Amino acid sequence: MPKIGAKAPSFSLPDQTGKVHALKDYLGQWVLLYFYPKDDTPGCTVEACTLRDNFPAFKKLKIAVLGVSVDPVKSHKKFAEKYELPFTLLADEEKKVVAAYGVWGQKKFMGREYMGTMRHSFLISPEGKIKKIYLEVKPALHAEEVLADLKKYRTETEQKGK
Repeated sequence: MPKIGAKAPSFSLPDQTGKVHALKDYLGQWVLLYFYPKDDTPGCTVEACTLRDNFPAFKKLKIAVLGVSVDPVKSHKKFAEKYELPFTLLADEEKKVVAAYGVWGQKKFMGREYMGTMRHSFLISPEGKIKKIYLEVKPALHAEEVLADLKKYRTETEQKGK
C-alpha cells in the first residue's frame, strides 16, 4: 500500500460508459479514490448513495470522486443508473489498480475466507500525492469525513500561501 506523502500510483481504467480515465487527467485537482467490494451490495450501495447525496459539496470544493471495484463496465453502468450516481465508477477487472493500492487481499465473511477488495479510500492532492488514507471506511459516514478533511487541508494550504 502506498504511504501518505507518496506519489499516487498511476492508472488508466474504463468508467461505466466505457470512457477511459487516467489519474494524470486529474492533476491540479483533489481526488477521492474510493475502493469498494461490489456493485449493488448493501454496504457499497450505502457508501455510493451517501457520496451521491453529498456530491454537490464535493463539486463545490472541486474534488473528483472516483469509485473503483473489480466489477465490469456493464455492472458499473447498471449500478450508476439504478442509484443515479453522478460520479465516475472505474472497472478494474484485471485487478492491477487494486493491487497497486494494496486494497486486494484476504477477507472473511460469515466464516468464509476469500480474496476481495478492501473498503479503503485515498485522498489525493492536486500534485498527485496521497494526502490521507482511509482504512476500515464506515459507508454512511465516509463522505462527511472526507469533506471535513478536505476543508481542513484547503484551509492549511491557503494559510501557508499567505
